[in-house]
Amino acid sequence: MSIKYLARHVASLKPSGIRKFFDIVATMDDVISLGIGEPDFITPEPILRAGIHALEVGETHYTSNAGIYDLREALAEHLQDDYGISYDPGSEIIITVGVSEALYLALNAVLNPGDEVIIPTPCFVSYQAGVTLAGGVPIELPSRVDENFQLRPEKLREAITPKTKALLIGYPNNPTGAIASREVLLETGRIAEEHDLVVISDEIYDQLVYGVKHICFAALPGMKERTITLGGFSKDYAMTGWRVGYAAAPADLLQGLLRIHQYTIMSAPTAAQIAALAALEQGKEHVEQMRAEYNRRRELIVGGLNQFGMATFEPHGAFYAFPSVAISGMDDETFAQQLLDEEKVAVVPGAAFGAGGEGFVRCSYATAYEKIEEALERMTRFVQRHG
Repeated sequence: MSIKYLARHVASLKPSGIRKFFDIVATMDDVISLGIGEPDFITPEPILRAGIHALEVGETHYTSNAGIYDLREALAEHLQDDYGISYDPGSEIIITVGVSEALYLALNAVLNPGDEVIIPTPCFVSYQAGVTLAGGVPIELPSRVDENFQLRPEKLREAITPKTKALLIGYPNNPTGAIASREVLLETGRIAEEHDLVVISDEIYDQLVYGVKHICFAALPGMKERTITLGGFSKDYAMTGWRVGYAAAPADLLQGLLRIHQYTIMSAPTAAQIAALAALEQGKEHVEQMRAEYNRRRELIVGGLNQFGMATFEPHGAFYAFPSVAISGMDDETFAQQLLDEEKVAVVPGAAFGAGGEGFVRCSYATAYEKIEEALERMTRFVQRHG
């Protein structure tokens, strides 16, 4: 069979647990999907107009490898204004094809074969695979609901070996909606400095926080020099299909990412970069409106899940709830499959997100309020039958 031609590290990758349920949902009618982490909002009008205008006036050529300078300059201003960290737009920021490419570049730029990367879990499904594809070894560090799914610094210390090269974190967290406290991040920084680790910080949900302020890891004392900050426009600005992200890092580190980017991608889509610039310049009001609506949905889904017995800790970031399925007596995979079969509600098994996710399911509230209400009614019936 032709599979024999695949590289071993590629053939060994597990299919995405998110994609599996998405593919099933696509074949069914009357399904309410709480499975996909994609805003249901259309990209705000000023951003759309900017992208369309770019095409109309012929902005259809390559940009510089690092991206449009005005966009990098606007990103530098955003990071300075919001988090007090200074990046040179000429040498410390690169525009990528979504944060997915930024993660790929970061891992491939810093890892040698066999280097270990510690990953607090549950986490986004591509983290472990990304490390493997870069030749590294992912080391999962499970977190617990009774600790609000935060990284535990003492466990981090225990996980470090002579092969440890980097720490990959993502807060606000997908799938749990957890944030990390300043105290935890400061101690994490001290450990990273003590062991000379690179920190790759995925902050794609930085503006989608509720009742708290996002902490940019690189802005902590002494952390910029060892941190690659990843961000983008997909979640905050409802721009998933535009595929625009970025990485920010000290110039010597960023040059490694840029070398890979120029050979694999050339540059991010031009019209999408122009739209992203409009997002930074004109999108703040729209982000605030979407965040307020997400918060309304957050309160609905968390309250509803807790009310009928699916214990759910309160998420303070992103747009996910992560309830326990213990009341059903099922494992998370069985729960998700039977809920889809019987009530046509799609959720994602927690085990898809790594160690620590077992026994939970991810429910995205990036869907209409009315659909969440109906999903909760269906889930109530399901739990009453099986609980």
